[in-house]
Amino acid sequence: MAAPPAEENIDQTEFDEDEFLGEVPPETAQSGRKRLFSKELRCMMYGFGDDQNPYTESVDMLEDLVIEFITETTHRAMEIGRTGRVQVEDIVFLVRKDPRKYARVKDLLTMNEELKRARKAFDEIKYVGTEGKPK
Repeated sequence: MAAPPAEENIDQTEFDEDEFLGEVPPETAQSGRKRLFSKELRCMMYGFGDDQNPYTESVDMLEDLVIEFITETTHRAMEIGRTGRVQVEDIVFLVRKDPRKYARVKDLLTMNEELKRARKAFDEIKYVGTEGKPK
């Protein structure tokens, strides 16, 4: 396995004047990149039994794992089907042998379709309700 890039090496410390002065948002302070899932991960960790305010280092580590998983899955999905494009079927194909992931993907896809139908029905009712009224 290759060594991590220099900017991700924990032992390497750099002095960032903006960070020192408190001008960098906390979610970008440590790694130099914006943390995308910190809030959601904190809530999930609490929901699974962690402290209400888990350690930032724990959240950051989990976020790194999540982003690595998403990146690897996306790269694998891009190699399937139409090269360079990710389609839902490609993701389903990748998780087909993992029963838990497959079931979750199917649940999310089903829920997405139900939400689309509900929005469409709501929009039709709204449209029919305003059709006869003067503007």
